[in-house]
Amino acid sequence: MTQQTQLARLGLFDAKVPRYTSYPTAPQFSTSVQASHYKRWLAEVPEGGQVSLYIHVPFCKRLCWFCACRTQGVNNNDPVNSYLATLKDEIGMVADILPRGVKLSRLHWGGGTPTIMEADQIESLARAITDALPFAEGAEFSVEVDPNELDDSRLDALAAAGMNRASIGVQDFDPKIQKTIGREQGFEITRDVADKLRARGIHSLNTDILFGLPHQDIASITDTTNKLISLSPDRVALYGYAHVPWMSKRQTMIPEQHLPGSRDRLSLYDVARDLFLAAGYRAIGIDHFAKPGDGLDMAASNGTLRRNFQGYTDDTCMTLIGLGASAISRFPQGYVQNISATSPYLAQIRQGNLASARGHAFTAEDLLRSRVIEEIMCNFAFDLAAVEAEFDSVAVNLRPEMRLVQAKYAPFTRLDGTTLRILPEGQPLTRMVAREFDAYAMDASGHSMAI
Repeated sequence: MTQQTQLARLGLFDAKVPRYTSYPTAPQFSTSVQASHYKRWLAEVPEGGQVSLYIHVPFCKRLCWFCACRTQGVNNNDPVNSYLATLKDEIGMVADILPRGVKLSRLHWGGGTPTIMEADQIESLARAITDALPFAEGAEFSVEVDPNELDDSRLDALAAAGMNRASIGVQDFDPKIQKTIGREQGFEITRDVADKLRARGIHSLNTDILFGLPHQDIASITDTTNKLISLSPDRVALYGYAHVPWMSKRQTMIPEQHLPGSRDRLSLYDVARDLFLAAGYRAIGIDHFAKPGDGLDMAASNGTLRRNFQGYTDDTCMTLIGLGASAISRFPQGYVQNISATSPYLAQIRQGNLASARGHAFTAEDLLRSRVIEEIMCNFAFDLAAVEAEFDSVAVNLRPEMRLVQAKYAPFTRLDGTTLRILPEGQPLTRMVAREFDAYAMDASGHSMAI
């Protein structure tokens, strides 16, 4: 029996499961978590401690058809100006609640297209943030940049603001695929932006590409991967395209008849992975690659690799505060998500209120299962005894579940005492194995394919 046949027998090519960038996953959030929880959790951050901060900028001049993010198209700068003014108010409100002396360990601007902002807007937003929450020593400031929306003045403003890591979206370099997904971005403009970033002292570059796009085949993903490697990024995310047109209406523009099938998706992933490994990158978790010595590489080596809403991270900060429409915060006590739609988010902040709309307060069982799932996603293994030792009490006995998982997924897993491990040939099953330890009911239609 071939490996693909065995994987098919276990349902890999039909399953839809969460990506587990959080646990519980966002569909489990509810209105039981209110602004009062958010305010209390902010106030309980240790005085003089550190937090990570995510800023969501939901605007794009063009809406890429493959994208399922919370974004909206704009054709002038007025909505951006209005949003930023209110966002600064939210920054001030949150800073006023946080205890004294709190500093930023990480700052990330995402979207949308943060580089849709003009240079003066970039400077003003950065100043508002650091006036409220100064950087800690060694802090990282990263921004998602669109090469089509990044001129010299914006680059200069980002560098002056202290950006020291840039994340460049690529998706694919094939012109036919780019046109089909509504994201036309030539290799040359991407290369030029990478060069300009490095010329300004911003040497840490992340990139991301997708497999499973329409018209994608072995030749095209080989060409894209080789071109990407020539840019020498420090980190690469190799994500599977999630086709969910019932959740993201713009994806109805994607011709489904030209999407690769599940088995072809696995082949596309394998080709790109092998090229990255041959180029000297280290595989990180299920879909990231990093150069030796990069922060992700070191975190994977020393056991501090973590998983959050941006994927894999070496950020070990206990508190991540999300600001802006739809942004999610994570506290030791639970999750809080802001109102998703931009207009009601703006209205709430302008009334002097926090914009939290829903969330989830952790139970003891959540914390245990979250740690198990994160270990699976980051390390393809977990030692239940070691995980239990992290907590004051064992909320639930997971040993029977471990035995069931081993029986179901053998020979792709191995159970040694209290350690369950996914073997290398079984790593495509990782999200499915993680799902086995998820205690919540799941609507498969709300999640992407397992591969």
